[in-house]
Amino acid sequence: MGRPRDTSRDLSILDATLSLLTEVGYEQLSMEAVASRSGAAKTTIYRRYRDKAALVAAAVEHRSQATPPEPVAGDLRGDLLGLVSWLARQIAEQEIGLLGALFAGMRSDARLAEEMRRILRRDEAAMTDEPLRKAIRHGEELSPRAAELLAEVAPAVIVHRIVIAGEPCDEPFIGHLVDDILLPLLRGH
Repeated sequence: MGRPRDTSRDLSILDATLSLLTEVGYEQLSMEAVASRSGAAKTTIYRRYRDKAALVAAAVEHRSQATPPEPVAGDLRGDLLGLVSWLARQIAEQEIGLLGALFAGMRSDARLAEEMRRILRRDEAAMTDEPLRKAIRHGEELSPRAAELLAEVAPAVIVHRIVIAGEPCDEPFIGHLVDDILLPLLRGH
């Protein structure tokens, strides 16, 4: 099983998976439908992905290969503004139907939840490690849970702003999120 090769057939399987997931949801997603949509044989899909959860996780990983920006501002606030702006763009570009299908699937399928949490932990570490290490090197005193708090709070507030409130994550909102929520939280104030 393992990670598939990035051939055009593999990409068509992953793209078909994401499209169908958005259209029909996780529960109704089937290997047969993915095979039909992608033009791949069902046996090919099962050779590469042991189950539906593995297929969906591979499709999500393929889609979300964006790398957080390097912290270059010289201070924690500036680095957080850059990071949170990047994160807001990444979240805003996601299809709401896809996010809903993933959330629902994670509630009903423990294997999918395990795979998605693995991906999220990896992405969270990539997002938080460097800016916080840099801040500490520059003398910032941060909460012992700063990385965990940043990884939990920033995406949650952004998703709420975009999905629930239906508002954009514009520059004033990003400033508010960093200055009024994240900095006090990370510094333990």
